[in-house]
Amino acid sequence: MTNPIGIMQGRLFPPTLDRIQAFPIGNWQSEFRSAAEAGLDCIEWIYEMDTADHNPLGTDAGMAEIHDVIKETGVEVLSVCGDYYMPERLVALDGTVRRQIVEHLFWMIERASLVGARHLVLPFVDASSLSSRAELNGLLEVLKLALPAARRAGIGLHLETDLPAEKLAIIVQDEGTDPLLRITCDIGNEASLGILPEEHYKELASMLGSVHVKDRSLGGGTVPLGQGDADFDAVFGICAAISYEGTFILQVARGQEGDELGLAKRNREIVERHWQEALKHKNPRPPGNA
Repeated sequence: MTNPIGIMQGRLFPPTLDRIQAFPIGNWQSEFRSAAEAGLDCIEWIYEMDTADHNPLGTDAGMAEIHDVIKETGVEVLSVCGDYYMPERLVALDGTVRRQIVEHLFWMIERASLVGARHLVLPFVDASSLSSRAELNGLLEVLKLALPAARRAGIGLHLETDLPAEKLAIIVQDEGTDPLLRITCDIGNEASLGILPEEHYKELASMLGSVHVKDRSLGGGTVPLGQGDADFDAVFGICAAISYEGTFILQVARGQEGDELGLAKRNREIVERHWQEALKHKNPRPPGNA
C-alpha cells in the first residue's frame, strides 16, 4: 500500500474543548507517537481561529519542534486543514472577497509548505458553505488570487464543499487545468447529503485530490464505519480507477473514551481492506469515461 493513511489531528485524544476535533493545545506532540503506534503515516494538521495563538505552525520555533517530532516518530504532516476559514470566511455572504483573509491564506500556504505538507484543505461547509452564484464567483476570485501563491509554494489547494456536482463543476472547470486545484471527498458528509459517488464524480473523478474517511447516515450524524449510508466500495473503486495517489485521512465517529488508539488501528485496517479490494477489482475506466 503506497497511499498514506492518516488521522485528523486531535482524534487520538479524548475530545478537546468539548469538540469532536480540535487542535490539542499543550500535548500535540504525544499524538504523533500514538499515530506511529497505530501504524498511521501522517496527521492532518488543524489550524483554527480560536487556538491560533497556541498553534506551533504559526511560529518558527514551533515549526522546528514539529519537524523534530516528525523526525522522531516518522509520522508526517502531509496536509493542513484550514478550519480557520470557516468562521473567518474567505468569501462574504454577498460574494465579496475578504481581502484581509485572503492575505492570511497566502501566509497559511507558506506555513503549510514549511511544515512539509502537500496540500491545504479549504472547507466550504457549514458556516462557510457557498449557496449563491455570487459566492461561487467570489470563490473563483479567491482561487485566481491564491493559486499563484500555491504554485510558488508547491502546495495543493483542495476544496471540501457541500456543493452538488453541477455547481462544483463551475469552480473546477474554470481553474481545472491547474494541477494544484483539487477536490477533497468527505465520504461521510457526502453520504449524509444523499450524494451518490458514481453520479457525483462522473465528470469530477479526475479532480479528486484527498479523501476524508467517515461514515454518516442519510441526513444524520457521524457513525462508526459501516453503520451509515456511505458507499465505501463506490468511493474506493473510483479512487482505484483514477490511480489515486493521495491520502486517506480518518475522521471517524468517536468511540469509547480512552480507546482512541485501538479505534484508530481498527479503522486503519478497514481502510486498508477497502483499498486493497478496490485495487484488486480496479476498473480502468472511471466514471464519465465509460
